[in-house]
Amino acid sequence: MSAARLRRRRLLVLLLALALPLGGFATWALYGSSWLRVESVSVDGTRVLTDSEVTRAAAVPLGEPLISVDKGAVQRRVREALPRVRDVAAERSWPHGITLTVTERRPELVVESAGKYIEVDAQGVRFATVGKPPKGVPLLVVEPKRRAAERSFTTARLRREAARVGTALPPPVHRATRLVRVRSYDDITLELTGGRTVRWGSPERGKAKATALTALLKAARGATHFDVTAPSAPAAGKS
Repeated sequence: MSAARLRRRRLLVLLLALALPLGGFATWALYGSSWLRVESVSVDGTRVLTDSEVTRAAAVPLGEPLISVDKGAVQRRVREALPRVRDVAAERSWPHGITLTVTERRPELVVESAGKYIEVDAQGVRFATVGKPPKGVPLLVVEPKRRAAERSFTTARLRREAARVGTALPPPVHRATRLVRVRSYDDITLELTGGRTVRWGSPERGKAKATALTALLKAARGATHFDVTAPSAPAAGKS
């Protein structure tokens, strides 16, 4: 065996001899020592929820080794316990913390029920019941037609389509919208401030309809009825 090969073998043996105790020490430090254990949970991103609500829902085991915390299980517990949470990310903050970054659902519409208001997000998900409607959020009224052709459009589906319309509205129009009425997939109407109504039609071509409606509202200031069901040929008139 050449001297060079012998030196390489001795170096490899030395490295292995060092790696074994170092690996054992690292494993002990991560799992067995008191150095790297969970001592705190911090929360970022809350708007309506409180940090303590999120912390309780997460149920992160304090005192456990930080490396052994199941981040997926923590995230799942938060989403299941708090429907207002659309997404949550759990991350380890070495050496002693877990950080939860929350994204809350925002109400796009509200549905009145027994004197309360159910908040509906941009995906049509009902996620919270509140005593009074959030400011600037339109009321949703779903009045489905019962024709055979409409059977595939459930109330939940119509609610999702109404949310699509809400997200298509430019901010000034959204703020002026007081009610979104849905009778079928292609029969959606908006009721604005000042007694104005808008025939929107289906949720398709939302951006084009929003553009047409914005132009109509500026050009026909005295009008009370607007029709953007065909955005390439919008119409406005008085009652």
